[in-house]
Amino acid sequence: MSFTATDTRPAYRNEAPRKQPGFLKALKIFWDFTFNKPADTVPDQALPVQVLTLAQLLAAPENTLYRLGHSTLLMKLNGEFWLTDPVFSKRASPVQWAGPARFHAPPIGIAELPPIKGVILSHNHYDHLDYAAIRQLADKTELFLAPLGVGDTLVSWGVPVDKVRQLGWWESVSAGSLKLTATPAQHFSGRTLWDGNKTLWASWVIESGGLRVFFSGDTGYFKGFKEIGDKFGPFDLTLMETGAYDPKWPDIHMQPRETMQAHIDLRGKVLLPIHNGTFDLAMHSWDDPFEQITALAAARGQTLATPMIGEALNIAQPQATGAWWRMP
Repeated sequence: MSFTATDTRPAYRNEAPRKQPGFLKALKIFWDFTFNKPADTVPDQALPVQVLTLAQLLAAPENTLYRLGHSTLLMKLNGEFWLTDPVFSKRASPVQWAGPARFHAPPIGIAELPPIKGVILSHNHYDHLDYAAIRQLADKTELFLAPLGVGDTLVSWGVPVDKVRQLGWWESVSAGSLKLTATPAQHFSGRTLWDGNKTLWASWVIESGGLRVFFSGDTGYFKGFKEIGDKFGPFDLTLMETGAYDPKWPDIHMQPRETMQAHIDLRGKVLLPIHNGTFDLAMHSWDDPFEQITALAAARGQTLATPMIGEALNIAQPQATGAWWRMP
């Protein structure tokens, strides 16, 4: 399914109406975020990163995953490489002189990456859709998979239209030996003051032979997780948003306890928390997502994977990972 950049689209909506904060509450959120940030939302020392090379990636075994930062993950599946929400710029912002800055450099640059079979995009927010990264990836990527409307943006940025596939919720596409399905999420979209919800947001189901991976994108907790789990589960690995949460915006980002429940709803075997450890996007301490989800996994008997940025993880049989964020 494809559309041209001239398509006129109505605003997209969540299955459950999003609770709008109202002007005064939104102003208070903005004020606190700008002037009342706690000091510990940013780490006070350099984060550990395992630097990657092209030779390492090419020699990696099948079903290997690398977390490159925030929601950017590189997966080697059936000899081909896939990227989710590639963000490599210094800032998650419309400009590179202001806005949330990275806590760490990516473990590898785009120029050093092998050819990419596909880029999987969840929505168009700046911490998930990076103009500079897309421009660099356009020539070395075979396929871009995007929710409805996001692909139009890619085409306007110079990605050849024949490389772009746009999907609505529950629509699937086959690419090589993989099957990918765009599934619901509870979020919103927009890159300016004038394009709110004009493009769709989605989570993704990635099927590679008998291996199943769920990529949450950004989402609040909603009943759709159970439906996705019933249709596609169990999942060998769930890549679940665990960060940038706050009680003031409960229906667009999950609290850690909701992330854990969503993983259980999905019938996931191993949970890898993402959307954390790279940008300062909320009021919680930078390491709170890791500490909370670790405690929840222990309390609920769930298996957790927390690889260091750049560390290889076996998707089919994830190895033990350490608490790298507990730096001396």
